[in-house]
Amino acid sequence: MAEATDDSNDIEKLYEFGERLNEAKDKSQHRQEYEGIIAAANGSGKAKQLAAQLIPKFFKFFPQLAEQAIEQQWYLCEDEELGVRVQAIRGLPLFCKDTPEHLSKIVDILGPLLVAGENVERDAVHKALMTLLRQDVKTSLTALFKHIGSIEDRSAEDLSTWETIREKTLLFLRDKVFPLKMELLMPEEVQKHVTTLVKQNLQDVTAAEFKMFMDFLKSLSLFGRDAPAERIQELVEIIEGQADLDAQFNVSDADHIERYILCLSMALPFFKRGASAIKFLNYLNKQIVPVFDKLPEERRLDLLKNLSECSLYATTQDSRQLLPSLVQLLKKYMVRRKIEEINYTCIECLLYTFHHLAHKAPNATNSLCGYKIVTGQPSDRLGEDFSEQYKDFTERLSTVEDLARAMIKKLTQGMSDQNKAMAAAKTEDEKDAIKTQKQNATFTLRACNNILAMTQPLHTKTPTFIGDQKVNLSWKEVAKPSGPSTAAVAGLSQKRPAATTNVSSNNATKKGRGAGGMQHQLVNKAFAGIYDAGRSSGRGGRSWRGRGRRGSYR
Repeated sequence: MAEATDDSNDIEKLYEFGERLNEAKDKSQHRQEYEGIIAAANGSGKAKQLAAQLIPKFFKFFPQLAEQAIEQQWYLCEDEELGVRVQAIRGLPLFCKDTPEHLSKIVDILGPLLVAGENVERDAVHKALMTLLRQDVKTSLTALFKHIGSIEDRSAEDLSTWETIREKTLLFLRDKVFPLKMELLMPEEVQKHVTTLVKQNLQDVTAAEFKMFMDFLKSLSLFGRDAPAERIQELVEIIEGQADLDAQFNVSDADHIERYILCLSMALPFFKRGASAIKFLNYLNKQIVPVFDKLPEERRLDLLKNLSECSLYATTQDSRQLLPSLVQLLKKYMVRRKIEEINYTCIECLLYTFHHLAHKAPNATNSLCGYKIVTGQPSDRLGEDFSEQYKDFTERLSTVEDLARAMIKKLTQGMSDQNKAMAAAKTEDEKDAIKTQKQNATFTLRACNNILAMTQPLHTKTPTFIGDQKVNLSWKEVAKPSGPSTAAVAGLSQKRPAATTNVSSNNATKKGRGAGGMQHQLVNKAFAGIYDAGRSSGRGGRSWRGRGRRGSYR
């Protein structure tokens, strides 16, 4: 009974304080009443709820009590009673309505509250943040991004809490803020500001988190269809930073080669829009090609697929520098003697790259392959004898052609057997296995046909190199007038896709990549989910493994 009486007295006092302030013409002269309201936040549950409404309501009239008032509201946001917490959270944006100088502080308070477990409480946090974002998006985002920055200067004790807050902040940005970019982020100055915020907070991200930010940035009108090449280059420079192109390559660092491949895949669309590929190509030529044989076989294939697509955007200088290394790789795969096992997709990639590089620096092939291409430049080296190089190169071409024709015949015959096996298959597993075999056979057939199309022009002393995209790479779908694939933007928690293929004559039982564009599939392979795996040992599973924590990222 005594507690009920005290509760009633507390509420009565609060109403009295509120009425006095409402009626007062100069509310700033009633400091005692406002201090009473702040003090009442330490009272009973109902009194706390009422105080949570009144503290922000009269906040602007008592700037000398600002810190005390905000601290008390923050305290109420962490109360044991859900109703008190929700009311206090709903009142937070009111602190900034007429006194915007407190906005950053209020967003900073709301950030950790994103971890709220109750739906009504979490919704209140979301609505409060959205109110503040609409009031001042630049200041709000700056404060919000502080919760996803580097882990430096954080103790081990609060690391777990920070991780949880960080994840919830990222999800809020992804689900609530980024979809409203047309409403919140239309002014160019705001888009430039958020781009800067993203760039400043990429020191310790997972693969999927990085992809989320890049998908968001490239969706901005700042980087839209009409953006100049130098602005698109800004996106490539962000990707270059994640690829660690200034670091010495260590062939035993599986994470680094995977990052290089995936970042190159992400950069390819921007090369098509005029951005420079020179840093990626230089790193490949100087750091990776010398140890190419030491890379895992699957990584080699992924790398060559990326290189083949990237070769379209190499400059004449890039091409001249890359061709010697490229020809050496090509000779390793284009054997002089006929053998059973040969990787047709790797040869397809290398021939495609060779054509596109040679198209831009044709006379560089004179000394490498023994051709007699005349450009009138001293680099033609027409007075030198490169007949042995020509003989060696064309013999390798002939051997590969014979092997490709034999493989086409073998696969064509095998497809008839696969059709019979499919008709006789009784279980779904049997049918799926046969479908995979047929898919891999189709890819290999495409690769072999492409090889024949690209080797035939190379037998003459003055070949014509393919410099367009008439050759459709075997793993890519034929271009259709449809929109871009949605596979790469299916969400941060999607599952890892099926295993990849290494198309060769003896691996028909391996899973294929599917007929979709390699670019989306390579990226998705590592960008499979922000929180799916490896969080306890560093964010992101087998890619982008806690680089900020190890101190190995820049």
